[in-house]
Amino acid sequence: MAEALQSLAEAVLNACRGKGLKLATAESCTGGMVAAALTDIAGSSDVVERGYVTYSNEAKSSLLGVPMALIARHGAVSGEVAAAMAAGALGLSPVDLAVAVTGIAGPGGGSAAKPVGLVWFGVARRGKTATESHVFPGDRAAVRLAATRRALELLLAATQ
Repeated sequence: MAEALQSLAEAVLNACRGKGLKLATAESCTGGMVAAALTDIAGSSDVVERGYVTYSNEAKSSLLGVPMALIARHGAVSGEVAAAMAAGALGLSPVDLAVAVTGIAGPGGGSAAKPVGLVWFGVARRGKTATESHVFPGDRAAVRLAATRRALELLLAATQ
């Protein structure tokens, strides 16, 4: 893990410890990279409760409770689905905080409306869910790494 990513993951863990927060991840295009960044740090089990890798639409629905109608209406790569993923992880887990990532890492799968590099994030805490999107440049590895970094930044901000 890159040193900057490790420092960011450590900051998330320390902030959660300081506030007594447990977290969950719900990941699609990052395939567990956010959870891996956190659990690469010894002692992370006191903060990281669980991670969901929900790459398929069916997994998003069956594991996180994202309605298939929502996915059909907005697409798996959307703010609505990212919010539902985060809310599902929060609601189905004994945690205080959840982050979700869904996107198009490439090289294929993009369109004019949803280009390669588009990633939607959802962050949920009890009573509050927020979303944001970014279009990250680069190849598949670069998009996934940038999305992992941003998910960690959002987790850190959500502890404040």
